[in-house]
Amino acid sequence: MIRTSLLVPVSACLALTACGGMHQAGPMPAPMPVADAIKVPDGHKLAMQTVGVGELRYECRPKANAADQFEWAFVGPTATLNDRSGKAVGKYYGPPATWEAMDGSKVTATQVAVAPAGDGNIPHQLVKANPATGSGMMSGVTFIQRVATRGGVAPAAACSAANRGAAQMVRYQADYLFWKAAA
Repeated sequence: MIRTSLLVPVSACLALTACGGMHQAGPMPAPMPVADAIKVPDGHKLAMQTVGVGELRYECRPKANAADQFEWAFVGPTATLNDRSGKAVGKYYGPPATWEAMDGSKVTATQVAVAPAGDGNIPHQLVKANPATGSGMMSGVTFIQRVATRGGVAPAAACSAANRGAAQMVRYQADYLFWKAAA
């Protein structure tokens, strides 16, 4: 398992070197080490890399088992997926969590695991993809990793009965690594 103290340098390295696009010429760069909890199972190969830049929506809601207490609950993302040059190649939105390529192919996924990403950053994440809709870049995607996260944590503003239902958008950035079954 990788220590949390190693995740910051790894994340920085990923942000600088693994922000690849959905159209890659030549072989894919080797993925950087990640925490064991979010490793993709053997038998898969890295197929695409993007940088998601956008906002996460939170809403002030009663806590699940304590109706008299409130918390900022995650609602969904709105982000652009960019290649290494900063060109938009897709989008990420939800609910449900959906990654959509410019060619119209898209995939939804279910969270498998998370790993800490440092104070002020949403966790790194591994999700298992559902079968893609449409044919194109997302066809065959089996897993998606979210790494090199920056920002995105729930708002620090008060959340109480007085502002129940209030929504806040929080800026974030993350690398999304798309994996497909190895041939």
